[in-house]
Amino acid sequence: MLLQRTIKQAVSTTGVGLHSGRRVEITLRPAEPNTGIVFHRVDLPEIVDLPARADAVGDTRMASVLQQGSVRVSTVEHLMSALAGLGVDNLHVDLDAEEVPIMDGSAGTFVYLLRSAGLLEQNAPKRFLRVLKPVEVREGEGPAAKWARLEPHDGFALSFSIDFRHPAIDSTANAAEIDFAKDSYVKTIARARTFGFASEVEALRSMGLARGGSLDNAIVMDEYRVLNADGLRYDDEFVKHKILDAIGDLYLAGKPLVARYVACKSGHALNNQLVRALLARQDCWELVSYESRDTAPAAFTRDWQLA
Repeated sequence: MLLQRTIKQAVSTTGVGLHSGRRVEITLRPAEPNTGIVFHRVDLPEIVDLPARADAVGDTRMASVLQQGSVRVSTVEHLMSALAGLGVDNLHVDLDAEEVPIMDGSAGTFVYLLRSAGLLEQNAPKRFLRVLKPVEVREGEGPAAKWARLEPHDGFALSFSIDFRHPAIDSTANAAEIDFAKDSYVKTIARARTFGFASEVEALRSMGLARGGSLDNAIVMDEYRVLNADGLRYDDEFVKHKILDAIGDLYLAGKPLVARYVACKSGHALNNQLVRALLARQDCWELVSYESRDTAPAAFTRDWQLA
């Protein structure tokens, strides 16, 4: 049977929040079966727990933000993406500030931390959310339309297209398709960094966003080119980062999806709407477990050390 996973031991690191600019310490701790992913604000007079669920997302401006009353945990998508990529079901995440640290702008550091802690299979069946009927959300019309869709698929695959109309982005692949039956999350997705435009920095900072952004944790572009001295990590790094984000946003469904995700110009807001729309339509999904690796989709049978 495919079993749930947590980590073997606690592991910590420090970094800076991309939007808040504040220093933050993050500790990942093992969790019991069926706990799910739970964030904890440990810097408050009383610790506040925020389960990683789509219905707990209260803000999607430039990040996915979990919210409970006035308490927030921002920018959860890169860590959630790493957890989905390595198949981690149960984890406690302690934070001493309101934002998950951005690290290098990708999920790579979180993959390293999780591997350093070691993954542990637990004595409980892993439960998947299998999509039975297509579900789609859209925004806008014509060429400006943005949309995202989940459809039945025996595994987990994602197809994404972007259109930023910027010379540096247009010179790279604007579409990518990943099928985890054959593609490695760690090799093909995890190191893709977030990106932004130098011309937008002041406007974003006036909104309380991007205060911690730099060339060390994002791909930054002027009107024509990438400003990072080391260039791009992948020829299609821009669209691959959008896939990385989508994987993290989709994992807020609370279970790994057995589905194909297809999207055009989608972002955190549409991804969250899509997961909520799916969960609201109970005829469109079912919970399943797999009795053996032989009966499970190949996308979920890869050893976590080779993910």
